[in-house]
Amino acid sequence: MPKGLYRYIWQVSGRDQIFLSLMAVGVFLLDLVPLELQRRIVNGALEKHALMQLVLLAGLYVVSVLAQGGLKLWMNVYRGAVSEAANRRLRLQLSPDSDERATEPGERREGVDISIIVSEVEAVGGFIGASVSDAVLNGGLLLAVFGYMLVLQPWMAAVAMLLFLPQFLFIPFLQKAINRRTERRIKVLRGLSVEIVDEAADRRGPREDGRYRRQVDTIYRLNMQIFRRKFGMNFLMNLLHQLGVVGILFVGGWFVIQGKTEVGTVVAFISGLNRVNDPWGDLVNYFRDMTNAQVKYRMIATALGHRAADVKAKP
Repeated sequence: MPKGLYRYIWQVSGRDQIFLSLMAVGVFLLDLVPLELQRRIVNGALEKHALMQLVLLAGLYVVSVLAQGGLKLWMNVYRGAVSEAANRRLRLQLSPDSDERATEPGERREGVDISIIVSEVEAVGGFIGASVSDAVLNGGLLLAVFGYMLVLQPWMAAVAMLLFLPQFLFIPFLQKAINRRTERRIKVLRGLSVEIVDEAADRRGPREDGRYRRQVDTIYRLNMQIFRRKFGMNFLMNLLHQLGVVGILFVGGWFVIQGKTEVGTVVAFISGLNRVNDPWGDLVNYFRDMTNAQVKYRMIATALGHRAADVKAKP
């Protein structure tokens, strides 16, 4: 297996990633259409009491939503198929018939195989399906909406951008702490799986109850530490989003009072901020899944690399 996760992704699904990326571009471009239609409905059709214009714009809104939803549905199903194909490939590499599967000297590896097949593969395979298209979709949507907001009203766009800056500081810091604990948890779980398999095969005799309890307690502590950091990150992100809404209402309301902008523009900005919040949250989840998958892929590749070395070393 390649050492890098993205090298492996390109090796097993390069063509699929290109198709998924093109579909992601179509999804985020279609997602921008309702944003402009909302502004036109409020500022144009409603203020002028133009019924036919309202009907036309509402019809276009429905069509754009259906087109975007249908394309996104197709992309998600396709992405799921790519992920499951990657899961299948990784699990087959640990099958008894695989050339890369062998017993390491002095240690039974069935317990590690169980841990990899049951839990670790899912994180890696699940990320492979979204590894490129998610970044294209949410990154493109984020840039497009911010660009639209800058053109529409630069000062309100600046207020929204400023509230995202602190997240570039605390998100990588917290995620790095989560990854360290994830790797430690995997190692403990693998050790626990090895002991259970050895006990079932009568290789080492019954497990020590005290050692087993310590391992379970360690997993519990690591999971709780991960939860506190993960949900703490979500709390800070939601808080900054709500402050952004208040900031836009305040600045936008001031501009409306001064006659420098329209109510429809403020409405479009609130909608735009909500549209920015969703892809931003998805990008944070993408970063979280990517780093988690990299940790697990590295450990899986190491385990398979040991097996391949053992196969070559056999006479």
